[in-house]
Amino acid sequence: MPGRAGPRVAVLMGGPSAEREVSLSSGRGCAAALREAGYDVVEIDAGPDLPERLREAAPDVAFNALHGRWGEDGCVQGMLEWLRIPYTHSGVLASALAMDKGRAKDVFRAAGLPVAESRIVPREEAEAAHILPPPYVVKPNNEGSSVGIHIVAEGANRPPVLGPSMPAEVMVEAYAPGRELTVAVLGDRPLAVTDILTEGWYDWEAKYAPGGSRHVIPAEIPPEVEAACLRMALAAHRALGCRGLTRTDFRWDEGRGLDGLVVLELNTQPGMTPTSLAPEQAAAAGMDFPALCRWIVEDAGCGR
Repeated sequence: MPGRAGPRVAVLMGGPSAEREVSLSSGRGCAAALREAGYDVVEIDAGPDLPERLREAAPDVAFNALHGRWGEDGCVQGMLEWLRIPYTHSGVLASALAMDKGRAKDVFRAAGLPVAESRIVPREEAEAAHILPPPYVVKPNNEGSSVGIHIVAEGANRPPVLGPSMPAEVMVEAYAPGRELTVAVLGDRPLAVTDILTEGWYDWEAKYAPGGSRHVIPAEIPPEVEAACLRMALAAHRALGCRGLTRTDFRWDEGRGLDGLVVLELNTQPGMTPTSLAPEQAAAAGMDFPALCRWIVEDAGCGR
């Protein structure tokens, strides 16, 4: 089209999920970086009219900055495949698998990756009795960003009161003690290990409130644990069939050495502000935020 600064990129953000505000922050940051990198950018707050807005915008690429359900679980990916608009990050199947924590764990186990014991049960059962011996965690099976996390402490007499806002099925997972580590994978390259330091559980406030957590990159951990994290993050990325940028989260009980390392989950749509975990790791590897966003756009495609 005449007058374009460069290829047109539609940045999809917001949406109806519980992670709407995080997605808006990611999307605005990516849109600014892409403009700096020379792209013609259209920002779209995803809603029921998304197909019509995409047809009007006629983008060359859709940059998926959506988080949570509908944007991260294969739904928008399937729509973009139908419209034949090249898009970023993982495809339909990988996104759906990663968002379903129970099925993702099945894939990780089959790939030989260590995961915490867990069960998928109706919400009412998790409220009626201890499904696992405390301590354990109860969380939605298909949400991210610590949405709806309940921790049942060791020695607790009663199961948690979850309430109607929790989905009909929940994951009950053995509590994995230790340090919070994470690794971003870009294409086929694990970038670094970050040690996330916070007071207590790495919950929504710790992730997104100013001063809620501190990131140490590279993590100050033994070389063999660092190597294992990098290897396992790439293995998890490949096992689910992911594309583009992902981030895999771990817990590490340092008193148990390598045996204390557990894969928690893989995020196909990691946070994308300049200070988010994955962009921090890219920056540490020599790739600034506009360059990272450019790489993601250039990696876009259909049939992912």
